[in-house]
Amino acid sequence: MTSFPSSQAPSRAESLRQRLDRHWPTAEALLRRLYAGVPDVEDWLVRVRDVVSTAALNRPAPLAERDARRLAEPDWFQRPNQLGYCFYVDRFAGTLAGVQARLGYLADLGVTYLHALPLLAMQAGDNDGGFAVADYRAVEPRLGRTEDLATLAQAAHGAGMALCLDVVCNHTARDHAWAQAARTGDPHYRAYYHVLESAEAVAAYEATLGQVFPKTAPGNFTPEPTLARDGGQAWVWTTFYPYQWDLNYANPAVFQEMLEVLLHLANQGVDVFRLDSTPFLWKAPGTACRGLPQTHWVVRAWRALLAIAAPAVLLKGEAIVDPDDVVSFFGRDDATGLPAANECHLAYNNGMMTALWLAQATGDAGPAHALLDRLAVRPRQAAWITYVRCHDDIIWDALAALIPQETLHRVSAFYAGATPGSYALGAAFQADGDGAPSTNGMAASLVGLRPEGRPGEADTDGALARLLQLYQVTLALDGLPVLYMGDEIALTNAPLAGLPAGEGRWLHRPDMDWSRAADRNDSATAAGAFHAALRRLIGVRARLDALNGVEPARPLAGLPPGILGFERVGARAVLCLANLTGQAVTVSLPATTGAWRDAVSETAIDLTALPLAPWQTRWIVTEEPTPEVAP
Repeated sequence: MTSFPSSQAPSRAESLRQRLDRHWPTAEALLRRLYAGVPDVEDWLVRVRDVVSTAALNRPAPLAERDARRLAEPDWFQRPNQLGYCFYVDRFAGTLAGVQARLGYLADLGVTYLHALPLLAMQAGDNDGGFAVADYRAVEPRLGRTEDLATLAQAAHGAGMALCLDVVCNHTARDHAWAQAARTGDPHYRAYYHVLESAEAVAAYEATLGQVFPKTAPGNFTPEPTLARDGGQAWVWTTFYPYQWDLNYANPAVFQEMLEVLLHLANQGVDVFRLDSTPFLWKAPGTACRGLPQTHWVVRAWRALLAIAAPAVLLKGEAIVDPDDVVSFFGRDDATGLPAANECHLAYNNGMMTALWLAQATGDAGPAHALLDRLAVRPRQAAWITYVRCHDDIIWDALAALIPQETLHRVSAFYAGATPGSYALGAAFQADGDGAPSTNGMAASLVGLRPEGRPGEADTDGALARLLQLYQVTLALDGLPVLYMGDEIALTNAPLAGLPAGEGRWLHRPDMDWSRAADRNDSATAAGAFHAALRRLIGVRARLDALNGVEPARPLAGLPPGILGFERVGARAVLCLANLTGQAVTVSLPATTGAWRDAVSETAIDLTALPLAPWQTRWIVTEEPTPEVAP
């Protein structure tokens, strides 16, 4: 049993007892479900409880106080004044100290949530942009010292920002200490990974598995003779790249190791964990090994245990799967099977992001409207991460359940600039089987903004209008909106000459252009014009209580095919109407009564004849209080 040192303040010990009483039964039940039949499971459960209790008692006082404040405002991450910013440390500011020096720039933009892409010690050479972790408890040396992480977290908290960190929980680097020990023949660490010892076993698994990188890293297994026993052959499971070894969560030691990583980083001041590659955690023969029930039990157990040790910390699931399946990563009620907020607090709304890009290419808002209905089942205590671009490619096949393959292939070609009339300056990536190739490129390049000095006919105004539309719609959707580094100044693609061979995603991972950022107050430049327009929208959004993320966006009926429309409800309703075409249109909503105004321009609106310019989006707010919405 856990003991409570007398040196601890009674309030801290009592608070821990209360959280243990509330959350330990949930965690214990999930762990028993996962590891039933494992030898010495009872002793292991005692160790897990002690690990969590020790982390709680050792939590720094400022973070414990932050926990209390967050618990008093559990919807903090859903409020309309929340704004995220996602970046690579080296590309944005060189080092963690450099990021700290740029907090004022981010605060001026309205940022309240910092998502730093992988910054933990990574494998030398090829490392998938830092997603091949060599040490979960150390910062990558070229980015700073390990103590710089806690310093950045403290500075971010002082600036009113939460810190989000990637934890690559599905795999380690081949040169991680665990993998190195496994390669020397240590059976304890060999069991941390999925190792197969026959080609037949590999083929049996491959028969039901998809491929993440079919061109650059085909297959899901890599020969690894160092893991072989008795001079035979062996293969290690590598879903992503050959140097990223999938962890074996059927081994309770792996669960505990990753739990201790989360607890350690939480006590450095990390507020949110992006759980990389969440659907892949559990493997079972004869399945696709994506989103299996045991995967959800692992994440739910982490959530319950973190609620004991660091109750302010949030989990964010990175699950780029079918839109219906993504909702499951918020959690489900065991009794009813209905969505429940007991797993990830946050999840990426990849479906709507992809549908918006598709709509601009096709002029068809229908798929986006259909998605709004399907995604509205999200539990109210959880939130989407809404976004326009990120560090990864746009995967068109994420919409394969909704959109014909012919359309997805056409859109993929459009954004690669391979169809007549396309304005896009992106590039096709790779596809699994007959699927549509995904798309690489910065948002500004995908909407057609040309870098200064590049030859070709430029439509700067049209490109900026399309980019602003994507962000205005995203800011109005339910969730926590996250800007991708450089989008606020319409930063374009990285130079082709500097891209690593075979890894096209670096096209949309350019260095931050601080000279361009210096022009953000000059409206005569593309960077300045876009920054001013975006900053104004962020300020308006913060004042509209209807854009709180609790209530979902509800699609409006009866609109023309090229018009996306949805309603958000608060003390006053807000309508978002977006013309996803290059043609001016007039929209009529005669059934909508009362007085309305444009929330941005503050001008009166007649909804019976509302003009929308090409690529224009409008937020329209009612002057009358709306009836209270039933929960």
